Amino acid sequence: MINTISTSVSGLMAAGKKMSVAANNIANVSTVGSLDPSAPEQPYHALTTVDQSTAGGGVQTVSLERNPPFFPIYSPDSPFADAEGLVGAPNVNLDEELTKTILAKQSYTANAKVIGMSQRMHESLMDAIDQKV
Repeated sequence: MINTISTSVSGLMAAGKKMSVAANNIANVSTVGSLDPSAPEQPYHALTTVDQSTAGGGVQTVSLERNPPFFPIYSPDSPFADAEGLVGAPNVNLDEELTKTILAKQSYTANAKVIGMSQRMHESLMDAIDQKV
């Protein structure tokens, strides 16, 4: 049962990381910046998550910079625009990010329910042992 709980806890942490990355991407969807890599006003570098299995049967989620993290858009009125009127805009698709938040919430809920069920099973087992003794 301990393994079940630790696996579910890793699932909770993975879902939390995915929610955090998606929320960050959503919050910065309009954060544009200069295309010049030496300029201090860089566009937001969009992130993505990757799941990696762990030795104990759980999962670990890491965040990586999306490739490409941003792309040029035409915005000649922006203070960050270059001579051609281009700025860097984050490589963020709102539909995808909102879907990721829904999936992360469902994953978090499912893992929390597994932990709750595991606890109830443990309590039932302890009650059965107490009745035998």
